[in-house]
Amino acid sequence: MSNLAILHFPDPRLRQKALPVEVFDEDLVKFKDDMLETMYAAPGIGLAAVQVNVLKRMMVVDISEDKSDPLCFVNPEILEHSGEIKTEEGCLSVPAIYEPVKRFEWIKVKAQDAEGNVFELEAEGLLAVCIQHEMDHLEGKLFVDYLSEMKRKRIQKKMEKLRRETM
Repeated sequence: MSNLAILHFPDPRLRQKALPVEVFDEDLVKFKDDMLETMYAAPGIGLAAVQVNVLKRMMVVDISEDKSDPLCFVNPEILEHSGEIKTEEGCLSVPAIYEPVKRFEWIKVKAQDAEGNVFELEAEGLLAVCIQHEMDHLEGKLFVDYLSEMKRKRIQKKMEKLRRETM
């Protein structure tokens, strides 16, 4: 397994839309494992393929405290949703920034796993928020897009400064 490089805002590659996964093979399973390793090492609770510069509609999530409940969603779609929840969100592509964002409180998702098996999952609370956050990445959308233009620009300047300092 290997640790993948995570793109950081405002990298324009984060704005690309992911393409549907059509081939389910050993390479996809290995990529899933690499994504999980990268997410855990970051550390984070979700990671979309777009964040590691791979334009596949694929994401991994694990909200468990002990990293014991990894989930992989390939070609995910929200079938149903209800309620509203506002929580502090962060993102591995926007490190050290946390802002409140409104999301659906409950969702029903249909997806495939890395082997191509179709499944449905009902999620609420943090899991629902995390899934929606990662699905946004597949559309080229970031959680900062839910913020005011002023906040977004302030975060962008902070991220650009951080990038300069670490180069």
